[in-house]
Amino acid sequence: MPLLVAGLILFLGIHSVSIVAPAWRDAQIGRHGEKLWKGLYALASLAGLLLLIYGYGVARQSPVVLYTPPQALRHVALLLMVPVFPLLFAAYLPGRIARMARHPMLLAVKLWATAHLLANGTLADVLLFGAFLAWAVADRISVKRRAVPHSVPRAPAGAMNDLIVVVGGLLVYGGFLYRVHVWLTGVSPLG
Repeated sequence: MPLLVAGLILFLGIHSVSIVAPAWRDAQIGRHGEKLWKGLYALASLAGLLLLIYGYGVARQSPVVLYTPPQALRHVALLLMVPVFPLLFAAYLPGRIARMARHPMLLAVKLWATAHLLANGTLADVLLFGAFLAWAVADRISVKRRAVPHSVPRAPAGAMNDLIVVVGGLLVYGGFLYRVHVWLTGVSPLG
């Protein structure tokens, strides 16, 4: 469990700098340059991600069950996951879906975390998915309050983007349902 917690602190911590210390972030970029900041940010993010993935895997070997979700919640979780990958695509492919969702990446994280909290009840699950849900909510509040929003590199706006978002996102979701989730976690979301 300590590795999972350390990974969460590192990964979500670096992703929270613009929430808790935007002036410090901007000062670091001004002092050291955007390329160095992005490089250090990427390295810290990758280290945190690898640590939390490994820590989650270790924690799952000796699960501490907090609650046992009813089977029906697995079906709800599967439904909540349907828009997650299209929303992730929409974060980088501007169109009507991205405009309607406003912050599609954060919405995707909230849906992903909520779905997994509904379907899983171990301490490791609650820590992992609960931390991501809390972070996404905090970041969404922070984004609303920012005077100048951070720009994210995206593809040019185009009429085909929404089609790519929906078709591509649903294909990736199908891949996760039938192969990728089992390969990554050893657990089939279909039971």
